[in-house]
Amino acid sequence: MFEIVQNQLDQQLKGVVNPRLLLACSGGVDSMVLLHLLGQTNYTIAVGHCNFLLRDEVSDGDAAFVSAYCATHNLPYFQATFETKNYAKTKGVSTQMAARELRYQWFDTLKAEHDFTHLLTAHHLDDQLETFLINLGRGSGIKGLSGIPNHLIIRPLLAVTKEVILAYAKENNISWREDASNAEEDYLRNQLRHQLIPKWKAIQPKLIEQLDKSQQQLRWAEEALAYHCEVFKSNHFIAEGDQMTISIEALKALKPLEHYLHALFSPYGFTHFSDLNALLNAQSGKQLFSTTHRLLKDRMNLLLTPVAKVEGYEVYHWTPTEDLSFPINLKIIDAIKENRQAAILAVEALKYPLILRKYQEGDYFYPVGMKGKKKLSKFFKDQKYSLLEKEQQWLLCSGSEIVWVVGQRVDARFAATSKTQNPLRIICD
Repeated sequence: MFEIVQNQLDQQLKGVVNPRLLLACSGGVDSMVLLHLLGQTNYTIAVGHCNFLLRDEVSDGDAAFVSAYCATHNLPYFQATFETKNYAKTKGVSTQMAARELRYQWFDTLKAEHDFTHLLTAHHLDDQLETFLINLGRGSGIKGLSGIPNHLIIRPLLAVTKEVILAYAKENNISWREDASNAEEDYLRNQLRHQLIPKWKAIQPKLIEQLDKSQQQLRWAEEALAYHCEVFKSNHFIAEGDQMTISIEALKALKPLEHYLHALFSPYGFTHFSDLNALLNAQSGKQLFSTTHRLLKDRMNLLLTPVAKVEGYEVYHWTPTEDLSFPINLKIIDAIKENRQAAILAVEALKYPLILRKYQEGDYFYPVGMKGKKKLSKFFKDQKYSLLEKEQQWLLCSGSEIVWVVGQRVDARFAATSKTQNPLRIICD
């Protein structure tokens, strides 16, 4: 047992400078065995205990038990007490989910305040089986079925069975607190633990070990898919600033499409295949929103942008006596250098303050170098603007009339001529 824990820690903490570990300890046999084993290592350990006030004086007894152990063994000890049932009612979640959210929020706070590098929990191989069955019943994919993830939470006992943990506790005279709620069958996990799994183990004695092998295969499959998705993204998610352009043709070539659409876009909050698939075949201009991103159909591509970066249609006023720094940078200069897009304007034609805004339906202007007026939508089309570029284009206006499609084309009605004295020269920097 000690070798297993030591190897797990050495492997997962390799390269970590001065690791400081926080153990989540309930006082049950699993966490007390892990605490006993950690005491034999050279790592810096502290203990955190949550009192969820779910079992009256029994919960207080658990806290006192863990606190006393830490005092005896000179271990740093932290404790939090939660009104779990009130939290569950307020949030509209189950008591179990409330307890989970509360403890991990608190552990994150402890890590930040005391510079702990990792959180340790005592999950074991039997927990893996229970989680596998719960996720299987929920219709989870590879990620949900491949086991409890590690990441910045280290679970040194994840390859050890409950039977081995109990045997170790008895052999080493380790005391622990028995959680009476583990015997109750109000929760799905306990029903699986006490009813289904014992019968399954009786039929297939090596069930736990075989599950471990199966989940390793699933983890490999998950890694292979993740690698393939990263290769696809590197080739077809073309980044330009905050925008990513994705070829619809390349997406449609992926098989099975449903699987890849979920894997590629769920990290951005898009999880419904039917919506994503419909967008691939929709007309240009159709879009989807998640809480963090927008996905826009633009001809043969999808445009992915953070929601926070999508500009609105605000109107800004500017009297060009000094430079403008927001929402874009406009500078007033004395001379125009070659090859710099700029506006050279006849001051006498302008009405101050000038207005800076975005495109509106029906906009038109008289582009320099052309005869007559032109709809701005047609100008955008001729310039091969994407829908997102169209939304991001600023217009400098005098009253209701467009003076300058900023950085692109000046309106002939406001352009300076050879006869203009003291023209206004502006560049978009």
